[in-house]
Amino acid sequence: MGEQTATAATGAVPTPVARLEPDAINVAQDTFIGLATTGPCVSIGFTLAALAATAAYAGAIVLILTAIPMLVIANAYRRLNLWNANCGASFEWVGRAINPYLGFITGWLMVAGTLIGTLTPVLVLGPNVLAVFGSSGTSTWPNVAIATGIALVMLVIAVVGIRLTARTQVAIGVVEYLLIAVFSVWGLIWVLGHHAGTFHITSSWFSLHGIGGKGSLAAGFLIAVFMYTGWDGTLYVNEEVRHRRVNPGRAAMIAVTVAAGIFILAQVGLQGVVSPSKLQANSSSILGYLGQVLGGNAGGKALALALALSVIAATGAGILLTARILYGMASHRVLPSLLGNVSRRFSTPVAATVLSGLVLIVLAWVNLLTTSVQGAFNNVLNETGILYATFYMLTALAAIVYYRRRVVSSVSDAITLGILPLGSITFLGWVVVKFMQGSTASENWSLGGVVAVGAILMLAGRFVLRSPFFQLKRESDREAR
Repeated sequence: MGEQTATAATGAVPTPVARLEPDAINVAQDTFIGLATTGPCVSIGFTLAALAATAAYAGAIVLILTAIPMLVIANAYRRLNLWNANCGASFEWVGRAINPYLGFITGWLMVAGTLIGTLTPVLVLGPNVLAVFGSSGTSTWPNVAIATGIALVMLVIAVVGIRLTARTQVAIGVVEYLLIAVFSVWGLIWVLGHHAGTFHITSSWFSLHGIGGKGSLAAGFLIAVFMYTGWDGTLYVNEEVRHRRVNPGRAAMIAVTVAAGIFILAQVGLQGVVSPSKLQANSSSILGYLGQVLGGNAGGKALALALALSVIAATGAGILLTARILYGMASHRVLPSLLGNVSRRFSTPVAATVLSGLVLIVLAWVNLLTTSVQGAFNNVLNETGILYATFYMLTALAAIVYYRRRVVSSVSDAITLGILPLGSITFLGWVVVKFMQGSTASENWSLGGVVAVGAILMLAGRFVLRSPFFQLKRESDREAR
């Protein structure tokens, strides 16, 4: 955040307040953090069979089309970060460009989306770790122990410092992405070699509506938007990235591009390895199953390891990024000031990090041990994509509003900061409406509950904590170029 000082007594020499470590990581490390939040192997494991079915094997086209608005919105993040680089990111951008109250709600959606989105992979970690060692993944307490252990380890890493976190993410990511890429290429060669039981590639795989025109673009987009979410994590560590105004936005765009490449390669390379019926029958453990088909037990364990690594990376990134968002918000006193404190020893927001990790562990325990509330948890988990899509739309809107003078004075800015972001907002809005129309009443009520909690916290920040953030005046880019 900005330079701040604390004085123990009047006339004393000001002591600099502890702050996040500047210039700690580079653009490549930041990109890996964003990719970890996206969780390529987790996303593929959850959606490969579903996307093949809904798109009638034209999932690659759906993924390409979805990547376009994601890149547009990533560019909006990049432009806003050039204006104001701080951990609060969209919380501050929306608050300063549109309205502080809307900015708070945006920040809360970021916290909820990141934390709840992290819970999803944590819940599948145990079975995949156990699968690597050939054990049953259905036992409750081993799953609880694994989820808790990994969350605690990643919590400690996040507390110790951003440098260790970034190195850990790079090490995990290289192995994970190499494994999924190798098996995706292997699967493509397997299918092109017409091995027994494969489902052959046709031109319909690359049409808008798939085989026999039976694919649903709308249903495919719902899945694809969920897959891409999380790349915005590159912006929440912007205060710790070298060239903090430039590189985080650049890393976001690279993360979207790399994720798109991995998703498309895996979808095309793996969906035809077995017949459609076998693909759907094994959808709940599809990566391990396809790995076993391609490489026997060793292949199954290798892809189970890739999935487990993806979950571990997502857990670490989720704790780190939730803490940074809380820190950014607490620095404006819209949340308790304790969450805005930074450790002098580690240069990390320890209180915010510990809170993020412990809340994640508690939620995992409640979900894994209390079957009576699992339905409610599943409702919230199913709505994670909507949370992300909503604050993506608000951020793109903030870019349009803040740079409105440029939009009306330059053709290039009119396209990149006006027309394209507006089109992307429309696309995501349509996806949200479609998703909610297909959701159950309980799922929609769960989403309403998340928003209601945010509204209560907003009122507490305004009237209890008396944060000056809510008195901010709107800002805009006054220089029209």
